[in-house]
Amino acid sequence: MPISRPTLDLAGAAAHVARRAFRPGDGRVGVELELLPVRAGGGRPGHGAVRAALEALGPLPGGSAVTFEPGGQVELSTPPAATVDGACDALAGDLAAVGAALADADLGLVATGLDPAAGPPPRVVDAPRYAAMERYFDGQGPFGRTMMCATAGLQVNLDCEAPGDGGGPPTARFGLAHLFGPTLAACFANSPLAGGRPTGWKSSRLATWWRIDPCRTGPAAAPGSGPAAWPAYALGACVMLVRTPDGGFRPLRRPLTMAGWIARGHRLGHPTLDDLDYHLTTLFPPVRPRGWLELRMVDSLPSPWWRVPVALAAALLADPAAAEAAAGTARRTAGLWTEASRSGLEHPLLAASARACFAAASESLARTGASPATRDAVAAYAERYVARGRTPADDVLDGVARHRPSPTPAPNRSRHARAPESGALA
Repeated sequence: MPISRPTLDLAGAAAHVARRAFRPGDGRVGVELELLPVRAGGGRPGHGAVRAALEALGPLPGGSAVTFEPGGQVELSTPPAATVDGACDALAGDLAAVGAALADADLGLVATGLDPAAGPPPRVVDAPRYAAMERYFDGQGPFGRTMMCATAGLQVNLDCEAPGDGGGPPTARFGLAHLFGPTLAACFANSPLAGGRPTGWKSSRLATWWRIDPCRTGPAAAPGSGPAAWPAYALGACVMLVRTPDGGFRPLRRPLTMAGWIARGHRLGHPTLDDLDYHLTTLFPPVRPRGWLELRMVDSLPSPWWRVPVALAAALLADPAAAEAAAGTARRTAGLWTEASRSGLEHPLLAASARACFAAASESLARTGASPATRDAVAAYAERYVARGRTPADDVLDGVARHRPSPTPAPNRSRHARAPESGALA
């Protein structure tokens, strides 16, 4: 909460941001998967019914936390695991438990990056932070509400660095994540529809992010930038919310960067380190360092495909041999975030980078002893999509072209049924 006298300077603030962002780790991996709830017969269910079904479930076997995004999207967040297989196995078991509980209530979950129905659903999570964010984004247009209430992503969390990386600085993976980021975005695009119609983007979820407040949603670093890019990005981003003494949040409608707030103050007061830390939680770039790296550029994917970006990202960022093998091709695509979102693997440079990344990651996974489930999922995805220059978004568009009754498949009510390859998640 702001105070009456300044206590921060820009140099100290930048140093604090860097210290919080980049810390050595022990190589842990985590996954956060967001999914859209649906009724068994199609359509959006009431949030109360979904919440009741999941709260009755109790702790999940793999330890994942279940939370809800503003529009009622269900998010499963695994605890940190020592390996990719550990994180993926935990999520697989927890998804099965969640799917069974929802099926008993005639509900299900759909994996897609953007709700393809007409318009974003209303905000159903009545948290003060979300209400203030909604007011902030409403001052910029409709896309903030769409982002908050209608999008779903898959987030891969990786330690910034681990002992096996050879003792390098804990910032090296930050650069690699930006190098490979556009390729990851292109490979897993899975949201080509809005309002039931094609948008012209393979990842309409990312297209939505690009249209809101670029100082907090655009990439945090340009290709070749070093770790100093993150403090510069954070301090140059506009302040979204100021906390008030009554525990509320006041959105700032007039642009005020964090650097400007530190240097000149505001009628509400001067920022503290706590205000700076809170500001960092309102930044949503595709690669966000928080003591670990959050890779946020991947659309939500159904089983078994959600395993693939976890394995791919971990191999490319944690295995120096894999990173070196794929980096040459990926350098030609660094910075192609918009092209990745719009074209997916129809873009020839991104398609070439995807093939190189999958080849390098596959060798790495075999070399490091990844489980057959992980290796098989990567190989199947490479054959079905990467080798053909396609993504799951292309499957959805093919269905629309064939005049399917609904671009959003209904969930499978059988808890034992095999999950389809795109769309609904049992």
